[in-house]
Amino acid sequence: MTTTPAGKSTSTTSDGARQRPPKPLPRPELKSLTAPYWDAAKRHELVMQRCTACAGWIFYPREQCPVCFSQKLEWAPVSGRGRVYTYTIVYQSAHPGFQSDTPYTYGIVQLDEGVRIPTNIVGCAPQDVRVDMPVVAVFDDVSADWTLVKFKPA
Repeated sequence: MTTTPAGKSTSTTSDGARQRPPKPLPRPELKSLTAPYWDAAKRHELVMQRCTACAGWIFYPREQCPVCFSQKLEWAPVSGRGRVYTYTIVYQSAHPGFQSDTPYTYGIVQLDEGVRIPTNIVGCAPQDVRVDMPVVAVFDDVSADWTLVKFKPA
């Protein structure tokens, strides 16, 4: 391991080549609040919170409905189908661990149920992604503990 002038440590392989930093994995701050989402993703299922008072779908997980402020929320399966609401092609990643994946498509998908979810669009070239393109959820098992929800063209 060496230290850069900025004080950051880097690793090298036995032949002196620089190793890429590992990709950061999601680490929910309120695990009890988000556990149903991550547990379902691990089973390759997509669930969202739903307010039992106003029937609204909710994403990101919260302790109360952002529409009617009820705390009567439940987790329910969703179709996993939606459309690209907006997207961008990432050429320069914010974290060095993702640089080898560039270019990749980061977007917001609006599920058929109405809720919008930030995600990666996979399964096609970044230049082929279009607003309003039909997509379906896919599950990326990035480690034994974490599965990420991504979307591919339907």
